[in-house]
Amino acid sequence: MALLRYTLSRILQMIPVLLGITLVAFLLLRVLPGDPASLMIGARGSDADVLRLRHQLGLDRPLWVQYAIFLREMASGSFGQSLAYRRPVMTLIAERLAPTLWLVGLATVLAVAITFPLAVVSALRRNRLPDLVIKTVFTAALSMPQFWLGILLILLFSLRLHLFPVAGYGSGPLGHLWHLFLPAFVIALGTSALTIRSLRSSIIAVQTAEYIDTAYAKGLTGRMVMRRHILRNAAVSTISVLGVHTGWVIGGTVVIESVFAIPGLGQLLVASIAARDYAAVQGLTVVFAVMVTAISLATDLGYALVDPRVELE
Repeated sequence: MALLRYTLSRILQMIPVLLGITLVAFLLLRVLPGDPASLMIGARGSDADVLRLRHQLGLDRPLWVQYAIFLREMASGSFGQSLAYRRPVMTLIAERLAPTLWLVGLATVLAVAITFPLAVVSALRRNRLPDLVIKTVFTAALSMPQFWLGILLILLFSLRLHLFPVAGYGSGPLGHLWHLFLPAFVIALGTSALTIRSLRSSIIAVQTAEYIDTAYAKGLTGRMVMRRHILRNAAVSTISVLGVHTGWVIGGTVVIESVFAIPGLGQLLVASIAARDYAAVQGLTVVFAVMVTAISLATDLGYALVDPRVELE
């Protein structure tokens, strides 16, 4: 019951957050130079044509009226009509949502698969060669811009070794995994650099606890103590780090999808900003905000499930 109350409370708290995000996005878009009507008509259009199109699109109305119309459409489950694509924004988002979810999900799975074994090795071989190598490699990966690292991986694994496609999304589950492995790996490296450090520190701290000595005194093997006691308790703080960074990953997909030409929400956002497509950018901003908030909620719930001592309020 407490879990349900907490979930409903967090969902209600999302409403003012989303309103604030939509207002900021709405105002920032209007500050940017360029006019959607002029971009759509092109250089050959006359001023009269631009004014006529601005009236048809409702861009000549006061800002508060345009924002009120957007809120009304959002409340009805629609983000209006895309100015650039001349299609409903929700239709565009629905078509581009799957590649982004696949990318974020695969990147998270890879980050977890990288983090746990390497963090354990790093903690157990503290200040030795394996620990130093792991820290050096992932510190270097964290310091590299993702777009630059993505280009390097394309040059090596796609153009030279021909192991992965250069770009695209593929078809079918196996095709998606094959096409998205490199971009997901780029994202996972940045995530793992933080989570490995967090989990390593937690493992080292938990190893000195008294109940670990008690577990060894009971005759449990080192592997059983690591799995049942050390990792379970050390992973609690790492879940928070992973959850927060996964929220950043969603924003980072904008860059990665552009580098690898993935037809997801990030690529659509870049194209919509370039075209001054107000409706599409506002709708995508709301969707990204909902995804980040949902991940934050899932992180809090996972934190409570792993550690029963945590009370959800």
